[in-house]
Amino acid sequence: MAGSVSLMACNECDLLLRVDHSFEEGVVKCPRCAAVLLEHKRHSLDLTLAYTITGLVLFVISNAFPIIGFQFERQSTETVLLSGVWELLDQDMHLLAGLVFITTILAPFTQLATLLYVFLPLKFNRTAPYTAEVFRFVSVVRSWSMMEVFMLGILVSVVKLAAMGTIVPGVALWSFGLLIFVLAAATSSLDQDLVWERLGINQ
Repeated sequence: MAGSVSLMACNECDLLLRVDHSFEEGVVKCPRCAAVLLEHKRHSLDLTLAYTITGLVLFVISNAFPIIGFQFERQSTETVLLSGVWELLDQDMHLLAGLVFITTILAPFTQLATLLYVFLPLKFNRTAPYTAEVFRFVSVVRSWSMMEVFMLGILVSVVKLAAMGTIVPGVALWSFGLLIFVLAAATSSLDQDLVWERLGINQ
């Protein structure tokens, strides 16, 4: 990775400095006020890629298996992650159905897919076409991912239905719950400045 030196103003004291972005990990501090200018997270590339691949596996499981089962007397039903979207469409709530689909399925998958597109080639010291544009798109997609709200709605429904019959948690419920934490971990381990340095772009 080639060194990349750029001018940067300290956020605390406005001291203008020449900063070398090419360090692998650690912290760059302002020599005047000791404020943190840059911080590269340890093993950011490997961790983000590992979390992303794990998230994609969990995403497939969450959509391929039943998320919850309900047994009442001799009748039993199972629902998948898309069931809520279909129910809203059947009730002519198209706007709400689209919002649920985007925030709980499309946005998380797009976030994971774009992270894989960026980080997998970087792992092998390569860059895919339009990597910079795709990486900028990650921050846009991340704000639309609201799986936590959907999970909260599922838990509220489980509590209400528990008095009416037997609730059977499906494999997808556990994988979907894990996916929330894995996606948060991928976001937390992401070092944007390190990515831009690998791409040779100053931000």
